[in-house]
Amino acid sequence: MGEKTTRGAYVEDLHALEGEVLELGGRVAAAIREGLRVLEARDQSGACALIAGDASINELRYQVVEHCLKLLATQQPMAGDLRRVTAILHVASDLERMGDQAEGIGKIVLLLGTAPLIKPLIDIPRLTGVVLEMLDAAMAAFSRWDGEGARAIALRDDEADRLHNVIDHDLFHLMGGDPSKITQATYLMWVSHNLERIADLVTNVCEQVLFVSTGSIEELNVRRVCDTKPRD
Repeated sequence: MGEKTTRGAYVEDLHALEGEVLELGGRVAAAIREGLRVLEARDQSGACALIAGDASINELRYQVVEHCLKLLATQQPMAGDLRRVTAILHVASDLERMGDQAEGIGKIVLLLGTAPLIKPLIDIPRLTGVVLEMLDAAMAAFSRWDGEGARAIALRDDEADRLHNVIDHDLFHLMGGDPSKITQATYLMWVSHNLERIADLVTNVCEQVLFVSTGSIEELNVRRVCDTKPRD
């Protein structure tokens, strides 16, 4: 009876740990949304608040890590449970890094100041939307340890890359036509890079979900350039 009770408490603790990760994912998604808002408004005080808010994301990540280490030390999980705990450690790290990218957008907004933008924001909001959809879906897959769902989500990284490339192309064109636009165009390219990097990190989360689901480590959405046959 005591062993069953101990196992039940352990399972509850593991579910609580997964809940902390879902909360972390929610905070990161909110930071990304806020990053787009302060960029669109060139909201300097909002950008400062976004930067300061990254501390709460870091703190929750540390809490998840401590919780994982406690489980590893006291419960010594085996097989599937061990995969879950180690995957959670990786997912929490990737989420914290996404938060850093969102914080970075806040810092870029401070560099941009309040001057009008050199072009309307069209593709950056689209890229933000793709990234947020990927993150929300990845956290839903995490909550169910849905490996096949995670595999499908990772495919959208190509869509994020395409939008990132479109943004860079358009901004390079503006820079070439008017050197006075170089500084602001560079800052907007940094925003696009941060968002594209978040999409890469979401793919990492999907790989961890697939690992727990299948027991196999697999890189998702890998571009095998060297496998391409040369032209005649």
